Amino acid sequence: MSMIQNQLELKKARQQTMASTQILQNLIPPTVSYTTQGHVLIIGPEDLARLAADKLSMMGSRVILANGDITSQDDDHLEKVMNAATEVESYYNKLISIKGFLGQFQVSVEGDNGTAQLSVVAVRQAHFDTILDLSDQPCINLEMLPAGYFYVGQDQAKLDDAIAQIPELVGEFDKPRYVKVNEDVCAHSRNGVNGCNRCLNFCPADAISSIEQKIEIDPYLCHGAGSCTNLCPTGAISYDLPTPKALHSYLEKLISRYRADAQVAPVIMFHDEGVGSEAIDDNLSGDVLPVALEEITVASIDHWLAALAFGAREVLILNTPATAPTLNQMLEGELGLANRILDEMGQPQRLRVIGVEDLASLDADLVVSNSWPVVVPMTLQASDAANAKRDVLYQAIDHLNSQAAAIDTQLSIANVPYGKVVVDQDKCTLCMSCVSTCPTQALTDGGDTPALHFVEQDCVQCGLCETSCPEKVISLVSQVNFNADERSAKQTLKDEPPFECISCGAPFATQSMVHKMLDMVGEHSAFSANVERLKMCGDCRVKDMFEDILQDPEKQLR
Repeated sequence: MSMIQNQLELKKARQQTMASTQILQNLIPPTVSYTTQGHVLIIGPEDLARLAADKLSMMGSRVILANGDITSQDDDHLEKVMNAATEVESYYNKLISIKGFLGQFQVSVEGDNGTAQLSVVAVRQAHFDTILDLSDQPCINLEMLPAGYFYVGQDQAKLDDAIAQIPELVGEFDKPRYVKVNEDVCAHSRNGVNGCNRCLNFCPADAISSIEQKIEIDPYLCHGAGSCTNLCPTGAISYDLPTPKALHSYLEKLISRYRADAQVAPVIMFHDEGVGSEAIDDNLSGDVLPVALEEITVASIDHWLAALAFGAREVLILNTPATAPTLNQMLEGELGLANRILDEMGQPQRLRVIGVEDLASLDADLVVSNSWPVVVPMTLQASDAANAKRDVLYQAIDHLNSQAAAIDTQLSIANVPYGKVVVDQDKCTLCMSCVSTCPTQALTDGGDTPALHFVEQDCVQCGLCETSCPEKVISLVSQVNFNADERSAKQTLKDEPPFECISCGAPFATQSMVHKMLDMVGEHSAFSANVERLKMCGDCRVKDMFEDILQDPEKQLR
């Protein structure tokens, strides 16, 4: 069969596979609503702002906040400015801050008596609905700007596009609530102790904040970039369109159906629904299956490795200039980790980022992976694990490892959410402070027996246990453990027989705790006469105190 005929067959198989495979979506997805009345604020040099205001005469109100010199002294230009939007008032106050989003922009400026809300002063409204920013530098310094804020600078094409869009943003609009937060498994904070902050560090829209030690996501600012869900080690933040489970299921079906139809291991290519979709055309190689997402970072390391374990020979991530720098930084780190895992187990580095410019030469690049060992597809096992994301990831790692070198070693990598807890047994008192703060139940107690148990697979290295330990005997070791039995087994970090009451014989505390109390206060003069009570349970201690009082009349009087 010629190469052209082969490609036609592969493209036909792809078309059939993708037509018959759909991502299961929530039919009634949760949304948030924006309500606007058409109050627009135009910021920038007064001449440009007035010309722009003249083109927005249909808006409910127009206000200019002038913040720059006249851009041209040309007579024709000045005459146009003088005749433009003559009824629109200009303000020259110093801008302090802009907060909010479409329908709710609060603009603070310096007033005669301190800070003033410009919308209240100018149009007697609590907020502006949209903002057109013509400044040299954007007044909001974010990689992903809030809905309703248009930064155009002095780019005429962007200005024309904004002037066309702004009048359409009057009324009520719904936007998906992209992500949800499960506080029960969040590792950010427990019992007043700070732990994981991974999601806070990589939101390009500044939509995530810690309020009263809880992670909160502003759905009005959220763009659905997915960096928070990608980095969340416990799955506490999860994407909703699609859900992680729905995307895993889709990838498994897509790959298995294509392999059955084409008898070829496909290449999965994640791309965004905007610029990425526009870059893909019919020339795309027939063995590449494009998967569209809101942003390329919606798919995380568990999706990448699961796709390989399902039988894809490569996973490509199509990056474009539209991807925010913060997302690129996060993507680089996670992709580097995934390829180190593959390299350690002896798999080819089957994950890579490509640019739009690489699409033209993609066919030649894919020839290399055609010679790689074919992965026997994994069947994803259903799990009731609290951290489904972690469970899928390790299923994929174990399957890919079994198809390569089948190593049972540990890969030491700093600052990753995988690893173990180490306890100094001689100093641990089994107080269980660590157990009470562990968000994933990687640390558990021994029930009726004084013991501390640990399951490495569930540990996300959040550090809550280490910080909350009063004896400071816990340390963390970041690593990826390829020994599945060791990693998933319940290990005993410390156990000991309980301390039994010297009076009634009932167990009431740990040996370590009682001996520590005796060491701390046993030699103190204030406790010298009552030190034996430290060895009693609560009931016996009270009885002993009353018996002592009854036998001493002077103590009764005191």
